[in-house]
Amino acid sequence: MNAAPANASMPSLMPIYRRIDLAFEHGEGSWLFTKDGRRFLDFAAGIAVCGLGHAHPHLVHALQEQAARLWHVSNLFRIEPLERLADRLVAHSFADTAFLCNSGAEAIEASIKLVRRYHWAAGHPERHKIVTFEGSFHGRTMAGISAAGGGRLTEGYAPLLEGFVHLPFGDHEALRAALADPAVGAVLVEPIQGEGGIRPLPPQCLEGLREACDETGALLVYDEVQCGMGRTGHLFAYQHSGVTPDVMALAKGLGGGFPIGACLATARAASGMTPGSHGSTFGGNPLACSVANAVLDVMLEPGFLDGVAERARYLRAGLEGLRERHAAQLPEVRGLGLMLGLKLAVPNLEAAAALRANGLLTVPAGDNVLRLLPPLTVSEAEIDEALALIGRTFAGMGG
Repeated sequence: MNAAPANASMPSLMPIYRRIDLAFEHGEGSWLFTKDGRRFLDFAAGIAVCGLGHAHPHLVHALQEQAARLWHVSNLFRIEPLERLADRLVAHSFADTAFLCNSGAEAIEASIKLVRRYHWAAGHPERHKIVTFEGSFHGRTMAGISAAGGGRLTEGYAPLLEGFVHLPFGDHEALRAALADPAVGAVLVEPIQGEGGIRPLPPQCLEGLREACDETGALLVYDEVQCGMGRTGHLFAYQHSGVTPDVMALAKGLGGGFPIGACLATARAASGMTPGSHGSTFGGNPLACSVANAVLDVMLEPGFLDGVAERARYLRAGLEGLRERHAAQLPEVRGLGLMLGLKLAVPNLEAAAALRANGLLTVPAGDNVLRLLPPLTVSEAEIDEALALIGRTFAGMGG
């Protein structure tokens, strides 16, 4: 049979991204380089993915060494790098057990299934509803967009999945009213909203969520896909407040750029997850787990996270100085650690384009915020260069 003629109006690469006309050939540390030799200071880091920068030698070595031995084996068999990774994640977190998958969206999917399975196994299948918050982002699966409930994400995908209760961000009365519903089985929250505009949930609010869940028997689920893995100066964001969840989704920085995700849980929360209740063909493969173990090797080195926190304070202080000088354009700096946001009075897409033209990569977010998500390995000299670029850019925009 002859192949069908190509549709000239549709590119071979499905047009679901508004791609910027830049193609990077290689990266080194906090820098990305194009083929024609231009270099960019990367304060996007793949949207908080490349936590140890580009081409970190320890990660490169781990990947190459494992690639020469074994790429994939089914979860029908034991996988030693997977077992080691699970042991380490449990040892350094609140969790008793971990499920490894391929992405943040899959980690959220596993968390949602775990919640429903927990209540089903406890004899309360009616407790299937999950409370979420406006401005949240939980991935792009049907469950993820149904959980977030945002119009931009959900347009054209109706009917959405049932079982999610969307509340205004920070509305404590609405939360208490929602948790009074006996059908509610969990609260799903980002300790720091990323896509929603770098909005940290104050420790007292997290404490209130924990107390409310304990009172009602609901599970508390943290989405740390973006804010976890050292980004706040702690290995996990929940350690900043000390308020522990029952379930936590991880990804992004866990693999340092290699696709991997994880769902961590207490033994009680995971009590319904029995053989055959969930799975993943590629989840926990030797390549991904070897790289994630290499990421932990670096992040768990004595002093590494202290250094992240110190550089985060340095960057924050510099940004606050810029805010004072450019208050008309930059009224607010928000966030924690190296997950910072610039609340702007000028359009964030316009500011991101101007910064990019000057050699600094950033990430727009909701609420007209510009995200700064540098590698955790960023140096003070590179922070100084980024601050200079931001100041020069805003000055050029009339501020």
